[in-house]
Amino acid sequence: MDSQQIRRSFIEFFTARGHTHVASASLIPSDPTILLTNAGMVPFKTYMMGLEESPWKRAVSVQKCFRAIDIDQVGRTKRHLTFFEMLGNFSFGDYYKGESDPMGI
Repeated sequence: MDSQQIRRSFIEFFTARGHTHVASASLIPSDPTILLTNAGMVPFKTYMMGLEESPWKRAVSVQKCFRAIDIDQVGRTKRHLTFFEMLGNFSFGDYYKGESDPMGI
């Protein structure tokens, strides 16, 4: 399975269970507390904090992220990179913890 198939399978799994597929947000977030998007939940932070109402009950995304915590190690090993995609499924008041197991949804 290549990375494109993994992304597609992940999205299809959750959309079949009522999640709305939300496209990746910009690497430059609207959040003034961070310089670059570093986690899949960043575009949803205002919903999670209750500052805005989410337009969806459930969402699934493949978010482009930038990693800088160990930037001095980039290039020294194959596992230290600056860019990755984070696959995530989110609920905004629809299910919580115990029900978040994808096999139980």
